[in-house]
Amino acid sequence: MSDISPSRSGGRAARRAARNAPLAQHLRPIRPGLEGGTYKPLSEADMQAIHRAALEALEEIGLADAPPSGVAYLTGAGAILGDDGRIRFPRALVEDTLAMANRQITLCARDPAHDLELGGNRVHFGTAGAAVHMVDAQGRNYRECGVQDLHDAARICDTLDNIHFVQRPMVCRDIPDNQEMDLNTIFACCSGTAKHIGTSFTEPSFVPKALEMLHMIAGGEDKWRERPFMSNSNCFVVPPMKFATESCEVMEAVIEGGMPVLLLSAGMAGATAPSTVAGAIVQAVAECLAGLVYVNAVKPGHPAIFGTWPFGLDLRSGAMTGGSGEQALLTAGCAQMHKFYGVPGGAAAGIADSKLPDMQAGWEQMCSNVMAGLSGCNMIYEAAGMHASLLGFCHESLILGDDLIGQALRCVRGIEVNDETLALDQMREVCLGGPGHYLGTEQTLSRMEQDHVYPALGDRSSPKEWDELGKPDLIEKATARKDQILGQRSAASFDPMLEKALRKAFPIHLPVQ
Repeated sequence: MSDISPSRSGGRAARRAARNAPLAQHLRPIRPGLEGGTYKPLSEADMQAIHRAALEALEEIGLADAPPSGVAYLTGAGAILGDDGRIRFPRALVEDTLAMANRQITLCARDPAHDLELGGNRVHFGTAGAAVHMVDAQGRNYRECGVQDLHDAARICDTLDNIHFVQRPMVCRDIPDNQEMDLNTIFACCSGTAKHIGTSFTEPSFVPKALEMLHMIAGGEDKWRERPFMSNSNCFVVPPMKFATESCEVMEAVIEGGMPVLLLSAGMAGATAPSTVAGAIVQAVAECLAGLVYVNAVKPGHPAIFGTWPFGLDLRSGAMTGGSGEQALLTAGCAQMHKFYGVPGGAAAGIADSKLPDMQAGWEQMCSNVMAGLSGCNMIYEAAGMHASLLGFCHESLILGDDLIGQALRCVRGIEVNDETLALDQMREVCLGGPGHYLGTEQTLSRMEQDHVYPALGDRSSPKEWDELGKPDLIEKATARKDQILGQRSAASFDPMLEKALRKAFPIHLPVQ
């Protein structure tokens, strides 16, 4: 006869029901904005040395090719235009800029639940890139990507808990007109996800029409300026140490339009940046400091992300090494420099040189994602879906990346040590007259969802169970999940009246969904 009273049974049932209910955001084992910063490949002396070298580079070498408007902004702020046409940055100007720069940024989303608070060691993972090919994981081949592929990627990201933002991961190769491509990129992403979005603009003259579209989506210019849900990924430099003239003009235009800016310096170590890890970081830091001066000369305190993105190079072949250990070190070191300056920063991780979502892709993506997260990088770009050193994007890999990033985030969260987690009371209960194991104890059951991350697609079954289940294949499971997501209407879809108005006002290529 059971010795459990009805009232106790009801209590246990209630607790079981509570465990089955979704956890509150603050109780989840992983979530956006977890605090990293425990991994520090650079010492304090190392960071000081990198800082001094970057300041020396800015004072003595400077940057070339600023547009006339940029020359005016920068010299007006205190930079010096040399006879050789290069802009040089006195140390005091850089230090004054760092003092006025925006140190805490909220990247808004169309759905405020997805807003991202940048600063400190808070970590966020998302997509990015400009892939020109889609990876067909089933057919094991590559094809050119189009606007539907981009929209589908945004829709998939909208459903993935561990993808916190959606910077455009591919270009719409089926739209030859660059202005139409830029506008359709906005439409495809915004109609696919309610998370924060990043994009680029080909020419400064394209920005006004893009802002017009964003104002319509937001419900008016005032609402857009109150909550800008898109940022501009701006390659304002052409490494080494030259401004990208048109991109700088784009940057000026988006700042005027109230759009946050990602200052993106993407030198290639050994080609367009020094071959050493430290040297590549120095150049990226110097270039981004110049960009920070530029932004604050245009509008003091404008939200800008310090986007040091140096990449590795295989010196034997000239191929990019986005999936290498050196890349992981570059990103982690850059993240430390963001904290050194106290500014919100971003860098690249999660890139696979592998052409398919295979074992090579797994180790490449996990290595840099974990190190970037542990280093406390605020915005980790290109973290899922990227293959062939950024040339290919894969929907199945994006879905698998959500599982992978979940494990990386658990590493970022680290180990909590307190009276409850030390578990001495549990040890007494179990060992002194108890069952001799912790399976089924209330503490184990109550903490299992808070402490442990369970993969959605990763297989943890025994070989026997795996065989009985028909030997499920990971890629096939990811494809099935993709089809399930894309078979449903996107939660971020526009109101029909708004979509009709947008299609009437702009040349939209995406078919009606």
